[in-house]
Amino acid sequence: MQLKNKIAVVVGAGQSAGETIGNGRATAIRFARAGAQVLLVDRDIASAEETAQMIAQENSASVLGADITIEDDCRAIAETCVHRYGRIDILHNNVGTLRGDGGSVDLSGEDWQRLMDINLKGLFLTCKYVLPVMRAQRSGVIVNISSTAAVCFRPRTLAYKITKAGINALTQNLALENAPYGVRVNAILPGLMDTPMAIESRVRDQGVNRDALREERAAQVPLEKKMGSAWDVAAAAVFLASDEAKYITGVLLPVDGGLSARVG
Repeated sequence: MQLKNKIAVVVGAGQSAGETIGNGRATAIRFARAGAQVLLVDRDIASAEETAQMIAQENSASVLGADITIEDDCRAIAETCVHRYGRIDILHNNVGTLRGDGGSVDLSGEDWQRLMDINLKGLFLTCKYVLPVMRAQRSGVIVNISSTAAVCFRPRTLAYKITKAGINALTQNLALENAPYGVRVNAILPGLMDTPMAIESRVRDQGVNRDALREERAAQVPLEKKMGSAWDVAAAAVFLASDEAKYITGVLLPVDGGLSARVG
């Protein structure tokens, strides 16, 4: 088992409603199957509890309600994990939103700031309070969920793009800053995925047809003209969190069916 005896924190372990599974929930389940005990963190406690029920047959898990835009909540994530499990081996940062995003002339300042707080500031704060624990252990892994939107143009996702580009830069900075302590930091860049956040948010906010949206997105993917799933992201996360990736840090790994290979 790749993560046997590891303690993992999955931030964003619940998910929004939808026909498919989200990245955070899928990763939490895969971590448990790989042998990790998992602290499931989400603002929506009920959704995190649903994830815990799915994990119950695989391994032990517990739930913590937290809003990562609140610094005290981020401090509590690290403190709670150490209190319950004694250490933190893995931090998986999955929280993100694109709701309210837009283009350069219609995106409001309020929505810009909200996206910055959720997608980038919150991720920084979870790292800030987990890193001292990992430094003291002289070991640990952080996996941040970015997006190919950071390097590829997507219409009406200006603030989302900037936050994901910021995650890429933050990931590389944290990787080098914490390498002397044996702490690895990497990011996964999902492409066009069939997840509730990607599909349901656009159906709801833009009024598009769900099936037509799926077809339009799939047609853009070089690899077999198919979108990926949250399980693809979860598989990459398990690898990066495992000792099999012990010499990998500062990497921005696309999981995108070749979408970002078109850049340049």
